[in-house]
Amino acid sequence: MPIGDICNREVVFVTRKDTIREAAQLMRTHHVGDLVVAEDRGGIRVPVGMLTDRDLVIEILAAGVALDSVDVGDIMSPELVAAHESDGVYETIQRMRAGGVRRIPVVNDRGGLEGIVAVDDLLGLLADEITGLARLVGREQEHERVARR
Repeated sequence: MPIGDICNREVVFVTRKDTIREAAQLMRTHHVGDLVVAEDRGGIRVPVGMLTDRDLVIEILAAGVALDSVDVGDIMSPELVAAHESDGVYETIQRMRAGGVRRIPVVNDRGGLEGIVAVDDLLGLLADEITGLARLVGREQEHERVARR
């Protein structure tokens, strides 16, 4: 299954120049723990980094940095790990594991932002698949009982 089929297409994003306060307010308003940092490249919104609630806590709050002294670009995770919307679930999980990330933006052929996938999304998908397999075993056993009476 292509990751583009299961990604969340409603992505909350910021730019490098947005303030930390603006980013935190977006997280609160949209009830998310991460923001995709994107820039416009010829009309295409291209992801260039990620900003997480953990980044805000560790880099700003715990370090005692004044909110007005830095912007998103100063603390975002610049080494972006992204998935292509045609990538498979397994390939995406491998990429997330290799990059040590729990959330991954999904891009199209032109590098434009299409969505985001989180570990939670993948766990839900895989749990549904495993439940389906478990039901298959039960149905197979029931079918055999009926057929061999």
